[in-house]
Amino acid sequence: MHKWKAKAGVFLAVTFVTAGILGAAQPATGIPTEVIQLTQFGPALGVAAVALLWPSPVRALLAGAWPGGRAEGLSAGPSAGPSARPGGRPGPGGRPGRAGRALPLLATALLITALSAGTYALATGDAHATDPRSLDHPFALIVVAQLIGACGEEIGWRCFLQPLLRTRFGPLTVSTSIGAVWGVWHVQVFAQAPAYAAGFLLGTVAMSVVLGLGLERVRANRLPLAGGFHTLINLGMLLFMDEESGAVLPMVLFGAACLVAAGPWVWRTPAARIPAMAHSAR
Repeated sequence: MHKWKAKAGVFLAVTFVTAGILGAAQPATGIPTEVIQLTQFGPALGVAAVALLWPSPVRALLAGAWPGGRAEGLSAGPSAGPSARPGGRPGPGGRPGRAGRALPLLATALLITALSAGTYALATGDAHATDPRSLDHPFALIVVAQLIGACGEEIGWRCFLQPLLRTRFGPLTVSTSIGAVWGVWHVQVFAQAPAYAAGFLLGTVAMSVVLGLGLERVRANRLPLAGGFHTLINLGMLLFMDEESGAVLPMVLFGAACLVAAGPWVWRTPAARIPAMAHSAR
């Protein structure tokens, strides 16, 4: 069995099982789900389990040393594409560095919220907005906890699994596949109406495409970028949407907004046409 398949299998198995255990245990802890959901740490535990079995390869993936890849700002030979200058500034004709990726990614998260909330308001005639001061817990605490929880997820999905699979497949294939698994991992959505689950899955796949293409060739600081995007999405849904009630319309509109927001990334990002990275180990 190829080692990349074994690593992916162990990661997914531990991620799904531990998320279920953490979700079942949360009521006993007294930690409110509005602040943080313990299931979000399933992917982090999945990475930890793989690291126990293959410590060096996992460290390399998390550090950005992909086989055939390069660290942002460092030259890695002609196959790596145009090199970037230190600090994330692109060289002549080069790709944008970290700073050039952060703003579009975070702006896309805000765009998704604006599209979702705006169309929901037009469809219902009611602008659903929650005053942060009306929440049961301090909003600053919620923001920090949401960022921690988002990073607990993204260290698995975008910092480990994405680069692992990118050594074998192209960015669109990897991003859509991870988005589908990411959506199925939220197994509780399947207790809702089929249209609700379909809207949610559309959203996770589209967001995964945005993150996959937005982080393509970014090796350092992937976690804060992915975690920041994820946090903005979660906060936007908390404050401006009503999908937690199980209502179908807001979730369908959210999925559609994610799809619209992903379109420009697919259209404008050359990474969408980049094949799998070269690899040297199975």
